[in-house]
Amino acid sequence: MEFGAVPLKEALGAILAHSEDVEGGRLRKGLVLEQVHLDRLAASGVHEVVVARLDPDDVHEDKAAEALARSLVADGEETRLRLGKAGTGRCNIFADAPGVVQIDANAIHAVNSVDPMITVSTVPPYQRMTSGGMVATVKIISYGVRKQALEQARQAARNALCLATVQLQRASFIETTIGAVSDKGAANMQARLAALGAQMEDPVRCPHDIDALARTLSIVTGDLILILTASATSDIRDTAPEALGKAGGTVSHFGMPVDPGNLLFLGELHGRPVIGLPGCARSPALNGADWVLERLVCGIPVTARDIMGMGVGGLLKEIPTRPQPRNPKPD
Repeated sequence: MEFGAVPLKEALGAILAHSEDVEGGRLRKGLVLEQVHLDRLAASGVHEVVVARLDPDDVHEDKAAEALARSLVADGEETRLRLGKAGTGRCNIFADAPGVVQIDANAIHAVNSVDPMITVSTVPPYQRMTSGGMVATVKIISYGVRKQALEQARQAARNALCLATVQLQRASFIETTIGAVSDKGAANMQARLAALGAQMEDPVRCPHDIDALARTLSIVTGDLILILTASATSDIRDTAPEALGKAGGTVSHFGMPVDPGNLLFLGELHGRPVIGLPGCARSPALNGADWVLERLVCGIPVTARDIMGMGVGGLLKEIPTRPQPRNPKPD
C-alpha cells in the first residue's frame, strides 16, 4: 500500500487518509476520491491531500473486515451470531439471542499475531449476552491489508466464536426456611433465568432440615434444580449437600474461588444438574453462581476443574450489605 501526500491531480481514485473541511460539507477519511471531490477540494484552496492507494495484492479494509468476521463465526444458524455492516475497516459481530459466548481464545490470539493491521477484540469467554449485544469487533487498522495476511488470519479464525443458547428450559427453585421468608431470592433467580430465556417454576419452600429437603428434592421436576438455604452451606456435610445425597444425588464440588459466591456447591440428581446457591444469590448483583448457572442453562458442562479455574477475575464487586466488608471503614 502506498501512503503519503500527493497533489490533487494525482489523487483520483485514492483513499482520503484525513478528513478535509470543504465548502458545502466535510470529506471524511476513507472516502475514495472522485473528480467531484477533487473539484471541491480545489475550490476550497486545498492543493494536496494525504492518501492511501492499495497495491494489487491488497484487500480493501471493509471487504477484509467482513471476510474475517465471517470466518470467526461458527458455521450454521445454531451459532446465533450475526454480522453488522462493515465500514471504516470495522465489522461488528452481534448476538442474535440471549446466551453465553464460547470463544476459542487460542484462535483469537493466532489471528491477532498474523499482522499488526489485523485485529479482533471480543468480550470475555462465557460472557452472558442479551439479544443484540456486541460479541466481537474486527478492525483493519490501515486502509487495506495484504491478501496473504488476510487469508492466513481467516484460516486461524475458523469457527472461533459461537453463542450457546438456552437448553435447560425449566428450573426448580427450592428455598429452605427458618422463620420468616423473603421473596427477594426467588425473584432475583427468576430474573436471572428469564434473561437467558429459561423459566423458573413456582418456588417450593421447606424447613431447613435434611429430611424435609430430601423429600422436596424428590418431587421437583425441573431440568435444573436450584437450592437456596436459610442458613449458608458451610461444609460438604451441611444440610443441603446431605439432603441431596439422601435424595439419591451426588455433590461433585463444594466451594468456589469467586467472591461473592464462595459457598456454592454443584451436584446432580438423576441426571439433572443441581446448584446449591450461595446466600449472595438473593442479590441481583453479579456473583459466582451466575457463572455456573449461565453455562449450565445454555448446555455448557461445568466441572469441578472449571469452577476451580474461575479465581482469576473472580474478585467481583463488593456488596454493600455484606456482613464483613473486605475493607471495613475505620472507627
